[in-house]
Amino acid sequence: MGSGATAAGTAAYREAFAREIPASHFRSLDGLVVSSIGLGTYLGEEDDATDGRYGAAIVDAANLGCNLFDAAINYRAQRSERVLGHALSALARERHFRRDQMVVCTKGGYIPFDGAVPPDPSAFVRDTYVRPGILRPEDVVGAHAMTPRYLKDQLGRSLANLGLESIDVYYVHNPEGQLAAVPRAEFLGRIRAAFELLEQEVAAGRIGRYGAATWNGFRQPPEARDHLSLAELVREAEAVAGAGHHFKVIQLPYNLAMPEAHARPTQMVDGERVSALEAARRLGVAPVASAAILQGQLSRRLPQAVAEALPGLQTPAARALQFVRSTPGVTAALVGMSSREHVEENLAVARVEPSPAGVDSLFTRR
Repeated sequence: MGSGATAAGTAAYREAFAREIPASHFRSLDGLVVSSIGLGTYLGEEDDATDGRYGAAIVDAANLGCNLFDAAINYRAQRSERVLGHALSALARERHFRRDQMVVCTKGGYIPFDGAVPPDPSAFVRDTYVRPGILRPEDVVGAHAMTPRYLKDQLGRSLANLGLESIDVYYVHNPEGQLAAVPRAEFLGRIRAAFELLEQEVAAGRIGRYGAATWNGFRQPPEARDHLSLAELVREAEAVAGAGHHFKVIQLPYNLAMPEAHARPTQMVDGERVSALEAARRLGVAPVASAAILQGQLSRRLPQAVAEALPGLQTPAARALQFVRSTPGVTAALVGMSSREHVEENLAVARVEPSPAGVDSLFTRR
């Protein structure tokens, strides 16, 4: 398939839906046009049946106005990347969506298995990564590593899994986990080394841009051990590549039950405490919200106040998704979709204008 998403290709995708979807559904991500609802591939069994459901969901989503797809090499033991690659190939071959219209994101950091959990996980890691010299034991914190040699290996495996020449957004996956074992100064050195490698991969055309996908890091206050400072990460990228660096995207959880990205001032920018979303705005980084319906937990019952603040939607999941995509500063809301029913329910939200006033009213009620 072609090399990667382009400004012209993603704009053409938006135009293909101009008659049925409000323009507000589409947002800018470092020059690309992305749907405000993205498809995630985290959950599910490591089996062929789940692969089949994800594959069908990806095709359905692309046909209903979603061009942002998110995976990680460790999701479902590399199966999520592989099924995404097969689905993108099918879209290009049968559905007339070009590669340059689709924005593909994946992550590297956690040591992945291959198709399933092996009988002896330790032996698998030793034989696959340590003996060939891809990893040294001291590189690994828990099941995580981010040394340049390792990330280069993981990127190559991800490209092969996806069947792509280039990945549009490549995230370092939960780098804050390293802070459990190394001092912050060493952590920043490791991040800088990772960014040096990723800048080289941008220059080589194997990725379009890079970032950090986190769970705790950007939501934690500065005094927390696993806090990530977005300003520090941007400074490390600038130290590597100057103002033209390609650290352009962050991913962090944000939903009705985890509102910290908008509601809590966890970041310092120019001496001021601000929220992660505001820090991203000031630093020129696009925030993508993960866990928009908290892995299904927000799809059942929500307070009546949510329905009142976010009208025009019929289900709790749709309202939870609308909350995330309506929050000022959020580029896109990721939600796991592995069935046609969920794709149709979630992409129906794209047909409704975002409601930032509704989001504000919910925060006022808190």
